[in-house]
Amino acid sequence: MKAVFLTDTNQPLIIKEVEMPEPKAHQVLIKLAYSALNHRDVWIQKGKYAGPKSGLILGSDGLGTVTKVGERVEGNWLGKKVIINPSHDWGDDPAAFGNDFKILGNPEPGTFSEYIAVDEKYVHLKPAHLTDEEAAALPLAGITTYRALFTRAAVKRGEKVLVTGIGAGTALLALQYAIAAGAQVYVTSSSSEKIDRAKALGAVAGYNYKEEDWFHTAKNETGGFDVIVDSASGKGFGSLIEAARPGGRIVFFGGTDGVIGNIVPNKIFWRNLSILGTTMGTLQDFKDMLEYTEKHHIKPILDKVYPHLAHAQDAVDYMHEGKQFGKIVLTNV
Repeated sequence: MKAVFLTDTNQPLIIKEVEMPEPKAHQVLIKLAYSALNHRDVWIQKGKYAGPKSGLILGSDGLGTVTKVGERVEGNWLGKKVIINPSHDWGDDPAAFGNDFKILGNPEPGTFSEYIAVDEKYVHLKPAHLTDEEAAALPLAGITTYRALFTRAAVKRGEKVLVTGIGAGTALLALQYAIAAGAQVYVTSSSSEKIDRAKALGAVAGYNYKEEDWFHTAKNETGGFDVIVDSASGKGFGSLIEAARPGGRIVFFGGTDGVIGNIVPNKIFWRNLSILGTTMGTLQDFKDMLEYTEKHHIKPILDKVYPHLAHAQDAVDYMHEGKQFGKIVLTNV
């Protein structure tokens, strides 16, 4: 079968013929129709992500049809359209993953391929209200933002929520999930166009994080945020601490802007702020995310759909530019 292959750090992705996977016990074989990119694919290629740096089939998101099942598979999966939970081997403690935890696409073979074999416990029927492309774009962003908002930050109706870096797939789902929960949602971006598009989706207002002291304007207008959802970290994290109200929660799941530094400790402990890290989620988080998504008919926002796996490097380059508003999808067939 054909697969998108990373031969080495900072090398272009190539299409390579690899051996077709054979489903083992409890596994199903899925013929993938669509897959979707995440920023981790960019960082893996650049050697800035934990785990193997080369010899990988990338991709954590995908939709396809089950074509074969292994021994002792319990579900009636053959011929069903499914999506895949990319958060594998979490462990027994719902508070944090264990030593065996891994994410689909590194180190396990990912979804940028024609076929994939995965344990049936990670397979779920495609939500009926989503197109195939939308369903392919849901899993990683869905579980990440659902756990961040509800399992970790415990967002409540009426609270003020700030979502940073609007335009990313995770940020857009965080916006949609928080609005569905009855929160008042605000956003940040360096693009006025992206802020306007977020407001069209239901955001109350937006702030350009490139403007000096934007957080003072935001805090004066809102009184401070109950919950802040971030995926950048870096030097801008101090501004989020300034923007939070006393007793607020800052939940983050990425470090695209680098190391967090120059934090004034008393601005956290005097104001009783909670700084919450989160990564992916449990089997239950994924099930709850799907139920919530279907209940509220939430659809991932798509920016671009590429027509073939051969465009994988173009898609990664486009994501790295940071111009997208929504998920970037590859057609696998």
